[in-house]
Amino acid sequence: MLKINSHARHALYSVDATRRIEHAAQTALPPHTLMQRAGLAVAQLALAIAPHARRIWIACGPGNNGGDGLEAALHLQRWGKSPVVTWLSSLDKAPKDAAASYSRAVEAGVSFTDTPPQDYDLCIDALLGMGADHRAPEGRMAHWINLMNAGPAPVLAVDLPTGLQSDTGAMAQHSVTARHTLSLLTLKPGLFTAHGRDAAGTVWLDELDTGHNPSVARPIATPTAWLAGAPDAVARRHASHKGSFGDVAVVGGAEGMTGAALLAASAALYAGAGRVFVGLLDGGSLKVDLSQPELMFRPIDRLDFKAMTVVCGCGGGDAIRGPLARILATSAAVVIDADAINSIANDSQLETLLLTRGKRLAATVLTPHPLEAARLLGRTAAEVQHDRLAAAQQLAQRFDCTVVLKGSGTVIAAPGQTPVINPTGNARLATAGTGDVLAGMVGARLAEGLAAFTAASQAVYQHGLAAEHWHIDTPLVAGSLARQAPTGAWLD
Repeated sequence: MLKINSHARHALYSVDATRRIEHAAQTALPPHTLMQRAGLAVAQLALAIAPHARRIWIACGPGNNGGDGLEAALHLQRWGKSPVVTWLSSLDKAPKDAAASYSRAVEAGVSFTDTPPQDYDLCIDALLGMGADHRAPEGRMAHWINLMNAGPAPVLAVDLPTGLQSDTGAMAQHSVTARHTLSLLTLKPGLFTAHGRDAAGTVWLDELDTGHNPSVARPIATPTAWLAGAPDAVARRHASHKGSFGDVAVVGGAEGMTGAALLAASAALYAGAGRVFVGLLDGGSLKVDLSQPELMFRPIDRLDFKAMTVVCGCGGGDAIRGPLARILATSAAVVIDADAINSIANDSQLETLLLTRGKRLAATVLTPHPLEAARLLGRTAAEVQHDRLAAAQQLAQRFDCTVVLKGSGTVIAAPGQTPVINPTGNARLATAGTGDVLAGMVGARLAEGLAAFTAASQAVYQHGLAAEHWHIDTPLVAGSLARQAPTGAWLD
C-alpha cells in the first residue's frame, strides 16, 4: 500500500483502462481473490488511520464496491472491532463476488442493520466507487451520504468517494467528502483535479498484488494522464553568463493594472531569467522600479521579440490587442495569459496568428483559468470544469500549443503528450496576482531553453509547492510569492 504524495510521478488510468486491468487480474486469479484482497487492504488501512476506533459504520452499495466493504467488515470483526454494516442489496440480487463476501461476513458474526448507527468512530464509504460514473446517488444512498458528511467521525472511501467521477473529478449533487481514499488497482484522474482533491482527502493506492506480480499479467493500458512529480534539480554550469539563460520581455500593465506586469516580471527575474524587460501599456509611467532595479523598462516598439521569450497579457486590458499581433508573429517563445487570451478569443485574426505559431514549431504556452478557457472553446466555465482534462486537451489540439488549465489540479496538455495533472497548490493561491506570477515563472523556464510542456509543468509544480509550504503565520500575497516561489525561499 502506498501513500500518494506530491513528490513522485504516478500514472493515472481511466475507468475503461482500470476495468481492463481488473478483468485481466480476475482471469488470472482464483475466483473471488481480488475482492478478498481489496477488503483486506481496506480493513488494514482502517486500522492504520483509526487504530483506536471500535464501532465502525460500513456503508455498502449494491455492486462490487459494496462487496469490498463487506469483505473489510469480515476482517475488522475478526480483529476485535465492532463493524456495523448497512447494505443496499441482498444475497439474491448482489453480484457473485459480493454475495460470497456477504456470506463470509455473516458467518464471521458481522452486524447488519437497515438504519445507520448514530454513534461510530470511523465510517467506510463502500457505496459506489467507479460506479458513480454511471449513476448518481439517490434515495437511501443519498441519505446515507448526507449522514456521513455530517457525522461525528472521519470517512475512508473505497476506491473513490461516492459521487465523484473517476475520469473527471466532477461531483454529483450528493457526494462523499472523505478524510482518506484507498484507490484500488490504479490511481484515477478524478482524485486529483476539479473537486477530487477536496473530496478524496489523503489518497492511498493498493494494486492488490497485481502491479509487480509476474503471475498476473496486466494488459497494456496507456495512462490517461500523469500525476506530476518533483522536477529534477539541475545545477547551472559555472561557465555561464546572463545570455545563457535568455531574455524575458513582459508586455502588459495597462493603465491602473501595472502591478500585474510587474509581478510577472519579478517572478521571471527570481526564476533565473538572464535579463527581464518590461514593456508597459500605460504610456510609460515607470522608468525604473527602485525596489527591483534589475528590471529594464523599454517602450514596446523598441523590444526585439524575435530573440525573446514574451510574457503577454498580464494586466493588459484592451490595450494588449495592439502589440499582440506582432508578438504572436515574431516572438521566439511566448506565454499568453489573461487579457491576451481574451483578445484571441474575440479576434479571428489573432487566432490565426496563434495557429501559425504551431505550424512553425514556435514555443507557445496558453495559461487560461476556466472562464478564459471557456471563451476560447465557445463553452461555459461549468462545462470546462466538468471535464478539465478533455478541455485542456481540446485547447492544446485546437491551437497546437501547450495549455495550462489553472485551478485545483492544474492540467498541462500539449499535442502528442499525455496530459499532466499537478498535485501541488492550495487555496492560498486564490488571491489576485498569483496567476501573473505563474506566467512569469513559465516565461523564465522557456527563456532558459526548456521545451514548452516541460517548462510549464515545472513552473506549475514549483508555484503550487510554494503555497503548500508557505509560512503559516505569513499571508500569501502575490508580491512575496513572486520573490520566493521560484527560488524555494519559503523553505528557509
